[in-house]
Amino acid sequence: MCFLFINSSCREDVDASLLEMYEGPTNMSTNFHLIQSDSAIVRSEIKAPKQLEFANGNMEFPEGIEIQIFEKDGQLSTTLRADRGYLFKQENIFKGDGNVQVHNLIKDQKLQSEELFWEPNKKKIYTEKFVRVQEGGTFFYGSGMEADDTFTKYSLKNIRDSQLPISEDGI
Repeated sequence: MCFLFINSSCREDVDASLLEMYEGPTNMSTNFHLIQSDSAIVRSEIKAPKQLEFANGNMEFPEGIEIQIFEKDGQLSTTLRADRGYLFKQENIFKGDGNVQVHNLIKDQKLQSEELFWEPNKKKIYTEKFVRVQEGGTFFYGSGMEADDTFTKYSLKNIRDSQLPISEDGI
């Protein structure tokens, strides 16, 4: 009789779906501010109102992200802004989503797109989405773009239309 009592269990079957791994954020911070430097010279600053970090090291910036890139002399050269941001930690690639804007302050060049990738190690930005580039009063449109991360030199793919300013003297 004791043997039957010991072998019988009061345990109920556990629902396997309740044991699934949690894939949501493991950390959250507000007013995220990261400064990256090289030889005590600031190279970039990353700011976001909210940052979510996941177990695999990836990060999400659901309320927007701003990245500032500095020249070797410390001068702010370029800003990148997006409605949402992501960092894919293993590849070290940032992704901006939504209203993405890049502004080269030195050359006064601006870019708008709905998606943009930044690879800090390769010092480049790129997208395959529709882009609008403004240089002074001139506008260029295309699908796809690749540039250095300061947006000083760029190349557009699949150029569609351009708009040139017309002065009183003509073109």
